[in-house]
Amino acid sequence: VQVGEFGGGLAQAGGSLRLSCVASGRTAYSMGWFRQTPGKERDFVAAISSSGEFTTYAYSLKGRFTISRDRNNNTVYLQMDNLKPEDTAVYFCNAAGLLSGHKYYTGGYWGQGTQVTISS
Repeated sequence: VQVGEFGGGLAQAGGSLRLSCVASGRTAYSMGWFRQTPGKERDFVAAISSSGEFTTYAYSLKGRFTISRDRNNNTVYLQMDNLKPEDTAVYFCNAAGLLSGHKYYTGGYWGQGTQVTISS
């Protein structure tokens, strides 16, 4: 399984960005988004089940971020609205995870990350 993220970049506070994650190989698995800033641990952002029916979010991000997927092209999206400077981070996609209830267990496949920078 290979994982690749797209769509990062620079945006102003209050703006929006949409990240995409494409996973090759197996398609029937849950996937998640994480983010990391220098010197800090990688934090959970959102996850979605293999069917796309179930989602879960970091509590602080719910309402601003929306995860979705297109099973036809095995792509998972992260729509980020009302962005804030503290959303600045490298965003990583994780594949082959397990979504159980509101808990996402990471799988063994990570993308290379995409930088998101929000200016004030």
